[in-house]
Amino acid sequence: MVEQDVQPTAFTGLETKLEIDIMKIAVLGAGSWGTTLAILLARHADSILMWEFRPEAVKNMKRDRENLEFLAGFPFPSNLNVTDDINEAVADADFCLSVVPSHAVRSTAGLIKDSIPGDCRIVSASKGIEQESLMRISEVFADVLGDRFVLGNFTCLSGPSHAEEVSKGLPTTVVAASNKIETARKVQELFSGESFRVYSTDDLIGVELGGSLKNVIAIAAGIAAGLKFGDNTTGALLTRGLAEISRLGEVMGGRASTFAGLSGMGDLVTTCCSLHSRNRYVGEQLGKGRKLEEILDEMHMVAEGVRTTASAWALAQRMNIVMPITNQIHRILFENVDPREATVELMTRSLKIED
Repeated sequence: MVEQDVQPTAFTGLETKLEIDIMKIAVLGAGSWGTTLAILLARHADSILMWEFRPEAVKNMKRDRENLEFLAGFPFPSNLNVTDDINEAVADADFCLSVVPSHAVRSTAGLIKDSIPGDCRIVSASKGIEQESLMRISEVFADVLGDRFVLGNFTCLSGPSHAEEVSKGLPTTVVAASNKIETARKVQELFSGESFRVYSTDDLIGVELGGSLKNVIAIAAGIAAGLKFGDNTTGALLTRGLAEISRLGEVMGGRASTFAGLSGMGDLVTTCCSLHSRNRYVGEQLGKGRKLEEILDEMHMVAEGVRTTASAWALAQRMNIVMPITNQIHRILFENVDPREATVELMTRSLKIED
């Protein structure tokens, strides 16, 4: 067994000392991405405490000193520990990193409502829009935490960043977004290292929406792959998909430049083209003729794009925004429309001027 203090080369960081004194970081969610980020952050904190809600999984990680279920081969640093007690995880934390699936954010926020320190900075690495309320992740936290939530202490971390590549130390660049740029810069400094570069922005709305809506287009790209359509189709989907994302995102308050950046085009390209993408996989299986329920039942991890499609479609109706790709993906997922029929409808729409 590998000694627990030996850290993989992937997680070596910058040698410069942080200007902010970090004592404890809570990481909520022990999937592949949560574990990757927890190990990444271990170089900058006295203590990392990662929460996993399944006691048996916690027992296994404590015994093995690594997450064999989701990130095998990367042992935990000595200052990274695991718990199934979420109140213990967030107690006295300087930063709280939320990496739970978007549909679990509300329930998770409810669990920490009375125990998270008032000055704790929340960083969300979840990508999605709550299906019932159509709230962004920051809005869900605000709704649940109430007076204990400070928007200026909230940051969204997003961009093209598959855990499979970050954990191996492959160069990755993301963006930290907060409506208070000083907060975004603190998170930028906290996460940045030799192979993980972080930019900062104050366009929280744009980054949250870009990271969520691209998953819908990734399902479309997967369907195209499953139908063996080719590179021309993929190029068209990425281009017109970005137009849809920007159209809705700008109406909701995001900036056009954000959707051309890492959390927009950058994440879109990666998610649509990568074999690591769960959302692309769902689409590809649909394109091959399989049923959605069957595909989701066999998956070990969450494909956010399915729920986000329902949310994006509802937002488009509410805002009266034309989103033809999203509309057809919604029909395929929830109305059992054949993907080839949906493609014909997209291709034979009335002719437009490119916007």
